[in-house]
Amino acid sequence: MATNRKTPSGERIVRCPACGEDSVYGPSNPYRPFCSARCKGIDLGAWATEEFRMPAEAPPEDEPFGDPKIQ
Repeated sequence: MATNRKTPSGERIVRCPACGEDSVYGPSNPYRPFCSARCKGIDLGAWATEEFRMPAEAPPEDEPFGDPKIQ
């Protein structure tokens, strides 16, 4: 269940996507939506090493692939 928590200055509190801790989502947090530079770096590293890949099936070996306009 989502809650709309805010700081005294009115900025939203969200869950850090990397560690799950509270993070300020506003101009006072240069790493938003992450809570820290460490969590932002962890996420960047995951993207760089392709940990966030979409599963896809490879085409069968006997079928052509590529640009459908050429086929």
